[in-house]
Amino acid sequence: MPQPVIQSPPESRRAPARDPWFDNAKMTLVTLVVVGHAWVLLEQSPLRDHLYDFLYAWHVPAFVFVTGYLSRSFNWERHRLWQLVRTVAVPYVVFECAIALFRIHVGGEEMDNLFRDPHWPMWYLAALFFWRLLTPVFVNLRGGLVLAVVISLAAGNWAGDTLDVARVLGLLPFFVMGLKATPERLELLRQRWVQVAGVVVLVAILLATRWTDEWASTEWFYYRSLYDEVADTTLEATLTRALVLVVGTLGAWAFFALVPRNAGWFTRMGAWTLVVYLFHGFAVKGAQYAGWEVVPFPGTASAIAITTVAAVGVALVLAWGPVARLLQHAVDPFASATRQLDRAVDATAARQEADQIAAAVQQATEPVGATVRRMHAEDPTPRRTPDLRP
Repeated sequence: MPQPVIQSPPESRRAPARDPWFDNAKMTLVTLVVVGHAWVLLEQSPLRDHLYDFLYAWHVPAFVFVTGYLSRSFNWERHRLWQLVRTVAVPYVVFECAIALFRIHVGGEEMDNLFRDPHWPMWYLAALFFWRLLTPVFVNLRGGLVLAVVISLAAGNWAGDTLDVARVLGLLPFFVMGLKATPERLELLRQRWVQVAGVVVLVAILLATRWTDEWASTEWFYYRSLYDEVADTTLEATLTRALVLVVGTLGAWAFFALVPRNAGWFTRMGAWTLVVYLFHGFAVKGAQYAGWEVVPFPGTASAIAITTVAAVGVALVLAWGPVARLLQHAVDPFASATRQLDRAVDATAARQEADQIAAAVQQATEPVGATVRRMHAEDPTPRRTPDLRP
């Protein structure tokens, strides 16, 4: 569901050093996105529903938190606004169209309200666009997190599905939490007791989501429905939203406390989370159209295990360097076009420089050629090679 954080891969050795912790977190979270979407292909069962609720209780908040943390430097300067349009708005338009066409012509689905109501899984790009625009407002605002929580609690009364504003406002506290985070505060998560507590928290959430329908249905974890659609009273709905926010916060922190901080091949894949996010929908929908839902698995547990392995494989293939670099052209077409133009300009400049050097060499050697020709003119007698035979 959520989107990996928008971040282009490093293109030069002078690029800022990447934090292995966040790349590991991003790649893990986007892989879980693929897994969660793949689980939907399976027949409903208590085990599948339980694991799905456990995952969505915290991994969407965790992804929004990372997005907020990596958005802290955003401002309303012209080049940053253009970057926002290029890396978020343009991919939204391109892939909203691409996935819609795929679902219509391959899957035979019907699509309504294109662009106005972002279709799965494009809601995250729409939300990210507005979160980034709100960044300068919240990043240094005292009490900004409290305000974001109040907005989230109130939004359930009126926020609708146009551009998924319900999710934009409902998940806003996690984004602002990321804006307010600092490397020093995040270092606290490295303490041993925090890591142990993280395990306990995730186990507690796993146990609690066994009875999700008794305190918060799955729909609450999407942050998209109006209160009157999921609760009997406004008070009940507000308290449930507050509880879901607390669970999401604790689960996200627990996850970050357990994320490895060492770099490796998996870490490098963290540079391509947007590629994984935007393209995995084709694989998931393609599996659905191919009949994954009716595959005769030996049992529920084996179906979940096989589907999980397949989903992880899709994420790893999409984030594999050669594949990701190729797909990046579609994700950021303006940057790709700019690079191609720069190469063409460089090649033209190189040819012009070579022509200038050739002209300079010719000009420099012209006097020598003139001298040789003048010497031949003054002494036209042909030179004979001495006969060295005995």
